[in-house]
Amino acid sequence: MITVQNILEFIETLAPRELKMDWDNVGLNCGSRNAPVTKILVALDPFEHVCQEAVDIGADLVVTHHPLIFRAIPMVTDDAAITRGIMNLCRHGISHICAHTNLDCADGGVNDVLAQTLGLQNVEKLGAYGGMMRCGEVEEQSVDAFLAHVKEKLNCPGLRYCDGGKPVRKVTVGGGSCSDGLMDVIQAGCDTFVTADVKYNCFWDAQEQGVTLIDAGHFYTENPVCSVLADKIAAAFPEVTVVLSQKHADCMKFY
Repeated sequence: MITVQNILEFIETLAPRELKMDWDNVGLNCGSRNAPVTKILVALDPFEHVCQEAVDIGADLVVTHHPLIFRAIPMVTDDAAITRGIMNLCRHGISHICAHTNLDCADGGVNDVLAQTLGLQNVEKLGAYGGMMRCGEVEEQSVDAFLAHVKEKLNCPGLRYCDGGKPVRKVTVGGGSCSDGLMDVIQAGCDTFVTADVKYNCFWDAQEQGVTLIDAGHFYTENPVCSVLADKIAAAFPEVTVVLSQKHADCMKFY
């Protein structure tokens, strides 16, 4: 019998717990370590609709990148989406595991997958955030050509960017909110930075330093790891059915 604890131990071989940031909440967020697992739902986020999807498909476990419980929750009621999701999981005996910043930093994790998805070569870890970001090379191309490449490979509906005024050759990627690492990108000699959740002033700072800064969206820069994670779990536990969420998508739209 495969249990939640078996799945948790395997995930922590892929994304060791010691790689997480001090403020993070990873591992088992909900449920029982001893509960049997025959079906797993994998998604980027454990939002209410994902929890309902787990119920609908008869999953025993939800595995996500983002935590189900991130900040202190003063009460668990049906007044908020996050706690309605928790209640739904508990009501149906479904457990939840997340690998968050530990998966961001891990070899083969969020940022290695992002670098691979964008076709970066000679990829190396960048020092910021405990080695979270990745730096690599692409064939020299115009900014416009690289923007089209990013949009296609990540299936983005749109991109926010500033043009650093140089061809794209050396690129840093940081899935999710990594724009605070801009100075590390500059010091590494990169001309382009792909990340998400970029603030207004950061675009100006990047342009002044000659760096093309691309905000491809939090969901789109991190979601590629989900299929990789699902495949790894399925390969390690062939007796367990592993399903990639079909309901989860970015809620932000472009008009």
